[in-house]
Amino acid sequence: MTTPLEQLLTEQVDARYADIDAASVGELATMMNEADTTVPAAVRAALGQIVPAVEAIVAGLREGGRLFYIGAGTAGRMGVLDASECPPTFNTAPDQVNGIVAGGLDALVEAQEGAEDDEDAGAADIRAHGAGAGDTVVGIASSGRTPYVLGALRAARELGALTVGLSCNADSDIGLAADFPIEVLVGPEVVAGSTRLKAGTAQKMVLNMISTISMVQLGKTYGNLMVDMRATNAKLRERAARMVQTVTGSDRATALSALELADMEVKPAILLLRAGVDIDEARRRLHRAGGRLRAALGEE
Repeated sequence: MTTPLEQLLTEQVDARYADIDAASVGELATMMNEADTTVPAAVRAALGQIVPAVEAIVAGLREGGRLFYIGAGTAGRMGVLDASECPPTFNTAPDQVNGIVAGGLDALVEAQEGAEDDEDAGAADIRAHGAGAGDTVVGIASSGRTPYVLGALRAARELGALTVGLSCNADSDIGLAADFPIEVLVGPEVVAGSTRLKAGTAQKMVLNMISTISMVQLGKTYGNLMVDMRATNAKLRERAARMVQTVTGSDRATALSALELADMEVKPAILLLRAGVDIDEARRRLHRAGGRLRAALGEE
């Protein structure tokens, strides 16, 4: 049975903030800052749920599965944001990490609040994206009871996908509907019910963990260097050159020359210099190593 809205932890009214409309800017900033400091502890308390969920996601991605985030309002926008950052940061394939928001992409810039009540639309959106066996669907809803997200998770399970329910309330409906519930209990908001605040911050932190840990496990970094990024602008080209210099010990000119030969891809550029091979052999070694630079260098 769906928990009534007024009983949800995220909907409670915190007496400490009863007079915020009479507070100064400085007082409000202090209150919000103090409230935000509690979020990392809430995420830490949920690590026992986060870790197995991410392990399962990694296993699916290793076998060629895809990752879908789906939500409504702020939660859906968080998912789209995290998904959109994966290609430039980790050079993921365009459809490897996907964000779906209730109401479509228009909802990113203009609220489509009624869309969250349509359970059938959530199911239809997951089916339209072809989610199925080997894929993972992460449903995101602060309340843990958004019909659109529930519909998506139920359809995903029917289609054979792994499911994760990310919410900020205990024993949530989406947690019960998912294979892996993640419930980050951040408590009442400074503005009662405004879950774009602490709940939104918590969701972003967990999504950062899901995508970043997954990509590290897939060999998208070398140490803590994001060697799979796309060097598509001046800043990123400079970052790429510094990474090549760091790993190979070369000077800047040599690093840039190697990057030019490697079409500005960091991993093959490093292999050119460290292994002394040509670009074709560098790419072959990376392919044989499943894209893991450490393995291609013979360090695993």
